Amino acid sequence: MYRDNTKTVRIGNAVIGGGNPILIQSMTNTPTEDVRATVAQILELEKAGCDIIRCTVPNRQAADAIAEIKKQIHIPLVADIHFDYRMAIAAIENGADKIRINPGNIGDNSKIKAVVDTAKDHNIPIRVGVNSGSLEKDLVVKYGGVTAEGLVESALDKVKIIEDLGYDNLVISIKSSDVPMCIKAHELIASKTDHPLHVGITEAGTVYRGSIKS
Repeated sequence: MYRDNTKTVRIGNAVIGGGNPILIQSMTNTPTEDVRATVAQILELEKAGCDIIRCTVPNRQAADAIAEIKKQIHIPLVADIHFDYRMAIAAIENGADKIRINPGNIGDNSKIKAVVDTAKDHNIPIRVGVNSGSLEKDLVVKYGGVTAEGLVESALDKVKIIEDLGYDNLVISIKSSDVPMCIKAHELIASKTDHPLHVGITEAGTVYRGSIKS
């Protein structure tokens, strides 16, 4: 499916959506607070053709490290936030070009609003990510298991939470380790929204198996 009618989203010095080229993103596997190791890995990925890098931000040390990492790399940096909304705010304030959150894991609406307000103030996009491994139980029951339809409903519900707070600088990701399910979910959501999509496989496996899946 070719989509050239999506909204454009700026991530640092890069732009996605709206007919712009697809950009390749990778993720570091170093402790983000280890600036030297993280920068070294990012520079190697840059040489390999990586366009955007994602780093996990599980604690304040990792969030604070973003500022120094950014000084030494040449591609946009995405902060991957899991549960603590304060890490999202700290990552943005330290210069992250984009954040990845699952609003369902961040906390109540006041915490989500605090993250959204900070993203607004810094004009950076939010990637709303849902994962087959953490699909809500009510949707699993509704669809008789983990399905593409359930993943799409979950993603759109989470997007609406942020849109209702007056922010639409968004990217959507739906990830599954099941490739056909992942493809179907992307085809479904592409017909329902004009937000650009981040496409990837979760828990892809070994280098050989993961490369084939990806």
